[in-house]
Amino acid sequence: MTGPSPMYPAYAAPSEQALRLYDEMRRFLAEDVFPAEEAYERYREAAGPDDHTVPTVVEELKVKARARGLWNLFLPSESGLTQLEYAPIAELSGWSLELAPEAINCQAPDTGNMELLHLVGTDEQKQRWLRPLLDGEIRSAFAMTEPAVASSDATNVETRIERDGDEYVVNGRKWWITGAADPRCRVLIVMGKTDPEAATHRQQSMLIVPVDTPGVEIKRSYPVFGRQDQHGHTVIEFTDARVPVGNLLGEEGGGFAAAQMRLGPGRIHHVMRALGAGERALAMMVDRAKTRTAFGGLLAEQSAVREKIAESRVELDQARALCHLAAHTVDAEGNKGARHLIASAKIAVPRAVLSVIDRAIQLHGAAGISDATPLASLYAWHRAMRIFDGPDEAHLTTLGRAELNRDPLFDLPPALHDQFR
Repeated sequence: MTGPSPMYPAYAAPSEQALRLYDEMRRFLAEDVFPAEEAYERYREAAGPDDHTVPTVVEELKVKARARGLWNLFLPSESGLTQLEYAPIAELSGWSLELAPEAINCQAPDTGNMELLHLVGTDEQKQRWLRPLLDGEIRSAFAMTEPAVASSDATNVETRIERDGDEYVVNGRKWWITGAADPRCRVLIVMGKTDPEAATHRQQSMLIVPVDTPGVEIKRSYPVFGRQDQHGHTVIEFTDARVPVGNLLGEEGGGFAAAQMRLGPGRIHHVMRALGAGERALAMMVDRAKTRTAFGGLLAEQSAVREKIAESRVELDQARALCHLAAHTVDAEGNKGARHLIASAKIAVPRAVLSVIDRAIQLHGAAGISDATPLASLYAWHRAMRIFDGPDEAHLTTLGRAELNRDPLFDLPPALHDQFR
């Protein structure tokens, strides 16, 4: 056997740069982000749930983050960080999900779109779209899911992309397109079928479609558990929307492969941030237990409460270990080599984080289910995580198939009962 055993993964020590950026991120959260949360919520409340303009404080935080060197840390070619080095920093950003990821330009869905443009975009596409995204000047959306089909299987996508001379014509209906309601959203990456007669995984292509293209209509934005996110989750109609053939992203028929390429890092980054939300919920649980009195004593003195706190710590540490192993494997073997670990983390981490948030809600009582604390919105987002970027069931099916095809470590001896036949 050559190289390290898969049972003994060799994690490299974090670089000095990674340690410095982690400490800087902690200071940024404490000094700038947490104090800004109240201003963000005041803006959203005053503007109303149907308003999707960006609160001023977000742009202010972006300037501060960039001055601290906290910018585009998700992309190794920009930051110099490995995925494993980025993971703890991304986790910190998850403590303030509405503000911190965007403040450091590491927010979904832009990160996935930037990675895709970086990997398969032409020089012209990079100059026109990737550069402004990396500079935080615009935002973007990824238009794949559709209301009429189960879009967890990307081969189901029905939106048509047909070539007409030097243009592609797009017709179809998309929904739950995150980010498109934000007025800063300038470009969509659209998944559609260019050749319905081709092999199943070669029918789809990806196309860059500017938001202001005639025939593109952004309709309503759906709330998540009754709460409208600032960036929105929209319905988009494409009616004879025309773009130049130069807007094809990658090759014609390469859309399914590009989707897998994009979704792998996106999933691992989501679970990195989710751990931060879980840690915040646990910190709130601990604070509540140490300061709240009920039935003649502090909640922290009750064994049932201590058990909830302990269970939460165990679940978060287990989830983090899986997340970091997946990140390490991305670094060592690439997204394809890490795909099953990423799928495992995408299942396990939201489950663990939801359990922790649920316990924190229970300990906070009525405050936990209201807007008096961030727990309700954290719960809503992380419950949705079990659906977006592929539902649990899709990942479990993939993992089950992989396990059934795996070579066993040993040839097992006959079952005991067989010896007595």
